[in-house]
Amino acid sequence: MSVVSSVLVPYASYLRVYEPLAAFPESERAHWARYAGRSHIPTAQDELRRSLADLVATPPVVVPVHESGDAFVAEADGVVCVCPWRTRLRGWLALDELMDMFPGPVLDVVLPPVVRGQAVADHERWAERNPDARPWILSSVWQVPVRWFVLFSDEEREYAAAGEDGEPPVLRYRTPMVQARRRLARTLKTLRETVDEGPLTEGLVDVGRWLEEFHPRALVELDYGGLVHALSAEQLAGDRSAADVAEGIAALRAGDAEGASEAYGRLAERWRAVKDRQFAN
Repeated sequence: MSVVSSVLVPYASYLRVYEPLAAFPESERAHWARYAGRSHIPTAQDELRRSLADLVATPPVVVPVHESGDAFVAEADGVVCVCPWRTRLRGWLALDELMDMFPGPVLDVVLPPVVRGQAVADHERWAERNPDARPWILSSVWQVPVRWFVLFSDEEREYAAAGEDGEPPVLRYRTPMVQARRRLARTLKTLRETVDEGPLTEGLVDVGRWLEEFHPRALVELDYGGLVHALSAEQLAGDRSAADVAEGIAALRAGDAEGASEAYGRLAERWRAVKDRQFAN
């Protein structure tokens, strides 16, 4: 385990939803109520270490055999909210994305066909029994998708520099579900009135559908996660991506195409520099 814990975190960001206990069925609600009262609640680093431990096994464990009973816990206006990890479901979804990204011969080197085939068959059987299942956590590697920033305002930005004890920096946004939905709806309206239908509009529609699955008093969080290791302290401190997105949308709404272009240019340049590192030696 010591070897696994020394590995740097993957360069991924996360969009999470924390739901109040009232959103869960009674049997599950009791579990999460007890869980939230524990003296130690696992962190994102704990979840990562467990995932890495599975991947270094021989053969690799692509998807956990059993669903995780862990969650992240937060408080919103005095209400305890939980964000279940659902690592098994997320593992299946990540495998689907991986199989679309790489050709078979490349995947065969990393994940043997028999392992992938078993995981796909397990997912199909599980999905038949759980047609309405959805993850509480979305992830994206080497970037924060522009559509995620739409949900937040610059005032909700929380930044903590790296600690002297070795704790990594933290950069995140948190907002009530009602605010996230309102901002998304306003942005969609602006885009549909000012620009042609495109990837940003389509992506926002997908995020909106996902958010509609959750309790209206939920909390939405954008966490830079492992991306804090791909950015310098100065870059993190100066990152105002949510403000750039809001400025660009406001400019479009006002008919200021030049202002929208400038805001998008700052955003694109910032994240292009991060994404380019994916292919650096």
